[in-house]
Amino acid sequence: MHWQTSRFLIDLGRPRVMGIVNTTPDSFADGGRYASADAAIAHCEQLLREGADILDIGGESTRPGARQPDLAEELARVLPVLRQAVTLGVPVSVDTSRPEIMRVALDLGADIVNDVRSLSRPGALAVVAAHPGCGVCLMHMQGEPCAMQQSPAYAGDVVAQVRAWLDRRLRQVHAAGVALDRITLDPGIGFGKTPEHNWALLRRQAELLTLGRPLLLGWSRKSTLGALTGRPVDQRLVPSVAAALACVQRGGQVVRVHDVAATVDALKVWGAAGLLADHNPGLRTGTSTT
Repeated sequence: MHWQTSRFLIDLGRPRVMGIVNTTPDSFADGGRYASADAAIAHCEQLLREGADILDIGGESTRPGARQPDLAEELARVLPVLRQAVTLGVPVSVDTSRPEIMRVALDLGADIVNDVRSLSRPGALAVVAAHPGCGVCLMHMQGEPCAMQQSPAYAGDVVAQVRAWLDRRLRQVHAAGVALDRITLDPGIGFGKTPEHNWALLRRQAELLTLGRPLLLGWSRKSTLGALTGRPVDQRLVPSVAAALACVQRGGQVVRVHDVAATVDALKVWGAAGLLADHNPGLRTGTSTT
């Protein structure tokens, strides 16, 4: 399986690590640390040295209760970093829901649109559909970040409902003209879900793979891991790496993480031990991200 993006055909014969670059002052895991363009660009370069396959650059915090920046704020945060990131020789993703930013980012050479709102805002789907080859990640989210964690509930089986929602959205986006090989899916861990919902989605991740598209998964440093371990956000490296390995073991193809070096090392060990191949024959071999 592969993922078609603007400049790269990403081979998913081995799991890929997407490194998170938050340019926001209020992200839950590293708020403010990379808010300046220089700091964010240096972080991009560091993540590549650590082995990141993809860079994901975002200018809106989507943590529970986050304030949404206005368009000018988000543009000012993201564009200077994107301009440099697209020169670094790897696929670059823009984490945004705004069609205006999608359009500018793709014009600058961004490869992927990673939208927590799954192209639901007016004009967003049209921007992606009009592009000849950009990749896109469609994520499930119940509600909006400002209120999504206020007593999230599902009437019945959360896994079945998330799968059905992703199936519908996949079909809609494909019908609008986006080729299937451009699309990955994300169940949206922590986006309008309790810890129990999140664990169910991980345990039964194979049911989401029946949709026939790669899964992009983001467990890194999330509150569900804190609830389980009692660790604050800055002490969740080990549970985050364990969650990434569990996702890959269950067939996930892309893991979105803050701690790139540790995740890459862990995947190397599992790969050398044959554990990944044992659980997912599609991961037996891999080639470069081109």
